Amino acid sequence: MIRHLTPRALVTWGLVIVTIILGTFGRDISKALDARWLTKYPSKWKIPFKDSISDAMTWLVEEAAIGPVSFTDITRALAWMIEQPYELILALLAHGFVLGQGNEAQVLLPAISWIVVTTAVIALGQYCRDWGLAALVGACFVYLAIFGQWNSAMVTLASVLIAVPIGAGGGLLVGIWAYRHPTGEKILSPILDLMQTIPIFAYLVPILFMFGFGPVSALVATIIYATPPMIRITTMALKAVDPEILDFGRMAGTTKRQLMWRVLVPSASQSIMVGVNQVIMLTLNMVIIASMIGAGGLGFDVLAALRRLDIGAGFEAGIAIVVLAIAVDRLSQAFAERMGQVTHAPAGSWAARHKRTVLVLILLVATWLLGQFSPLLLEYPEAQTITTGEFWDNAVRYLNVNYFDFFEAVKVFFLHWFLLPIKKTLLGIPWTWGLAMLTLLGWRAGGWKLALMCGTMAGLIVVTGLWAKAMVTVYLCGASVILATLIGVPLGVLAALNRRAGVAINLFIDTLQTLPSFVYLIPVVMLFRVGDFTAMIAIVLYALAPAVRYAAHGIRSVSHELIEAGQVSGCTRWQLLRHIRLPMALPEILLGINQTIMLALSMLVITALVGTRDLGQEVYIALTKADTGRGLVAGLAIAFIAIIADRLVNAGARNARIRFGLES
Repeated sequence: MIRHLTPRALVTWGLVIVTIILGTFGRDISKALDARWLTKYPSKWKIPFKDSISDAMTWLVEEAAIGPVSFTDITRALAWMIEQPYELILALLAHGFVLGQGNEAQVLLPAISWIVVTTAVIALGQYCRDWGLAALVGACFVYLAIFGQWNSAMVTLASVLIAVPIGAGGGLLVGIWAYRHPTGEKILSPILDLMQTIPIFAYLVPILFMFGFGPVSALVATIIYATPPMIRITTMALKAVDPEILDFGRMAGTTKRQLMWRVLVPSASQSIMVGVNQVIMLTLNMVIIASMIGAGGLGFDVLAALRRLDIGAGFEAGIAIVVLAIAVDRLSQAFAERMGQVTHAPAGSWAARHKRTVLVLILLVATWLLGQFSPLLLEYPEAQTITTGEFWDNAVRYLNVNYFDFFEAVKVFFLHWFLLPIKKTLLGIPWTWGLAMLTLLGWRAGGWKLALMCGTMAGLIVVTGLWAKAMVTVYLCGASVILATLIGVPLGVLAALNRRAGVAINLFIDTLQTLPSFVYLIPVVMLFRVGDFTAMIAIVLYALAPAVRYAAHGIRSVSHELIEAGQVSGCTRWQLLRHIRLPMALPEILLGINQTIMLALSMLVITALVGTRDLGQEVYIALTKADTGRGLVAGLAIAFIAIIADRLVNAGARNARIRFGLES
């Protein structure tokens, strides 16, 4: 086996083996040499970045000004601009228009009826595609009413209706700017990398500091989190426009502005709508996290249930988020498809051309007028709602009572034989060797540029004094990714080779992907209590999907000529899999592992709620204490780990493609 390894592979495996040995005996060696600084970075060498950041934020909020206008005036103006449309939509969908407060409050106009909202989404579904989509989205909204989640869902929908236009519109404009200015795009790319790898909890700390506690802060955080994919997709979509279309536009005598808005953007509209869809899904993914700084709705319900360990209420609210996400996702996809089609406006009056809109408006006025006599027309009666909370509570209680010993045995086995050995090894690695190893790996995988980046980012983690917590983060992430890979890759292979199994596996993965991240914690905590094992299970469930999907895609993408050649040579199905399918699918599998690492790191901050002691907990503590410097430094450390892993795995995938002749 060793003689078949390339020199590059031998160096890599040599580094790994030396690292394991040093991790196992590093502390003993440092004690024997009386050089504890080898494994524990001296506190007097630390650079107080977090204090400098906190001081800068304090100055920014309290003293910074442009002439007579202070920074606080600017943030207040931004908050007001976001708050006004949000309050309007919130009044329309959830609270109604009320004059006064408390007992003296007088309802001037009630919120839009659940019947009208459901009819409107049905009409939109039929307009975008067909009656099948209309029935699906209508059923989703009826579900929200019947299961008592309507009011919270409308609060969440109000946040989506504000965050998505701002995020999509801002992302579109920035993407156009990046397309027009290639140098600006190069500068913007690492910024977007950081925005997409820094945990969202780290965003919340400075936003909370600048905008205060409330729904506006939550909306600002949501917009920042959801905008980067829109920027990237816009730039790529504009670059992908056929050059001939550009030439025709120039020949027609268009100005730069006309060429952009009348030629390029319409031609790329379908791809751009994919970016809008991503903004929508990321916005819905943020609803629970944003509830920690003042957002209400379904996210607050899930968070409150998690704090009470109320599994029934948590599942109900979590499933409601999934239902709302399915409806909005399908509508946005269908709308994107319709935008890509050429349609001719029907002749006739405005009312004849907009029959669905007229129907919804008539229904709206009718429910507002008749709702005074029949409350059912305005609100779904609470007495008729259905709850599944008791079912979920009883299910978990049954499992705890009857299978407690089994769950404990599984937990102890994984802790003793899997988690603790990895943790002990990683925490024992001297920081000096860690820096050297990452630099060497970067050099072997991608040359001096990658080596410099890996060494610099790892060095910044060291000098901030976060090396030990970073190793705990790597341990939890690494253990979870190993387990997700061991489960996900075989499932992906099975899904690619067996059609029936593929349908079931895809359904399972789709369900995992649509569930909000916090929802995974509730049943796992109830079954396994708090601790590293609980965090690992939640991370594996959340990060499993890419490992499955990329493995399945890689297996399906293997050339049929290669498979036929193997069959002609007399290979069995196992030999075909081992010697042809898996090696050729290796680049795709590595990319899936890369995405699994990214999702695992993003989940680590959330698992801080169940007792982990890593960088995620640093960010969470910073949020609770409004410590901007501490939160940003820990968030950047997580981002550096993510970027190092991303670049090394991508370099490995590229080398694998070159080795198999898939890339020159």
